[in-house]
Amino acid sequence: MPWIQLSRLRSIKVFEIKREKRWQDISMMHMKAISEHVEDHIQYEVDFLFCMDVDQVFIRKYGLETLGDSGRKNSKWKMLLLTAFALVLMIMYHSRIKNHLQKMNLCWDHEAEEPQLSDWFNPKKRPDVKTTDWFAPIIWEGTYDRQVLEKYYKRRNITVGLAVFATGKFVDQYLQQFIQSANKYFMSGYNVIFYILMDDFSKLPPIELGPLRTFKLCIVLRQHVWKDLNYIYIRNLNKYILEHIQHEVDFLFSMTVNQIFKNDFGVEALGKSVAQLHAWWYFGHDKNFSYERSPNSAAFIPFEKGDFYYHSTIFGGMPSKVLAFIEEYKKGVQNDAKSGLKSAYECYLNKYLFINKPTKLLSPEHNWDPNFRPPPQIKHVKIEWQSKSI
Repeated sequence: MPWIQLSRLRSIKVFEIKREKRWQDISMMHMKAISEHVEDHIQYEVDFLFCMDVDQVFIRKYGLETLGDSGRKNSKWKMLLLTAFALVLMIMYHSRIKNHLQKMNLCWDHEAEEPQLSDWFNPKKRPDVKTTDWFAPIIWEGTYDRQVLEKYYKRRNITVGLAVFATGKFVDQYLQQFIQSANKYFMSGYNVIFYILMDDFSKLPPIELGPLRTFKLCIVLRQHVWKDLNYIYIRNLNKYILEHIQHEVDFLFSMTVNQIFKNDFGVEALGKSVAQLHAWWYFGHDKNFSYERSPNSAAFIPFEKGDFYYHSTIFGGMPSKVLAFIEEYKKGVQNDAKSGLKSAYECYLNKYLFINKPTKLLSPEHNWDPNFRPPPQIKHVKIEWQSKSI
């Protein structure tokens, strides 16, 4: 696949065409492939769809303004043509328009109110685990009622994004199992877009996704000035969130690729700002947390300060909240670099979450290291973290 650079509000999706011996006609095979993808997800993502051959070149703008008299001398005829064009499209897509109107009426007549925390979360069912000082829920197995949240989020018809960074050996070792397991367990029953950030698309493994799932490839642009892979990833993620991701999803998670989903990772994990408690440090003493202790660093957290130690393997929330963290992270890294300082990505994340408290925390069940025997508090592992690869 050639290198393709797109402007803002543009994105690309790549689909593999599986050849079947029974189809010798290329056009038939082409239409069959399009039909399958339209049924699987395209019909839920676009209002209008054009199908074109590749041996064409656009030489001028192609839009509604191209209809009618080219000299624009007869506005009446132009309006008639535009009206006729609109009527044809309405007939072709009447079922989709009807569906949208039904959803609008549903929202107007029965406006969905976000459930109160007490409607779906009960920490008293797990007296064996910690709570926060700022009333943000820590999601442990047994503390939440997913059905209450399902009723709310289904009505909103949400789309959830999952961004993952995969380069070098991580592509070969982990990307396929990450996507396959996420396809099965991540936000099952909801629209999901996987954003795969890679520097070499030729290494992309075969990916088969279920209904309501799709993926987008995002090229990782490197800068010789910066060697830190985490910083490179975050800068690229920032670029793609601004360009199109923020317009495509309601919630966005950023995850490392060396993880395997083992059980349902559902809507109980959604929130404005979502942080992951580190499995290693949750059961340790806070004085041993590996915060940045250099007072001159932007990531500095003094001794006897801090709430929890958060893991950088999972971070998410509304796209605007993810962008807010990225801006602070970039600013901190750049300021430290001017002073000859350097800290770990996870330290900057912990400093940000210390100042800007997350609205929802995920228990170590959502990211457990299988190299350790789980204590009694870990009852239902959602994701296994392959820590030995770090």
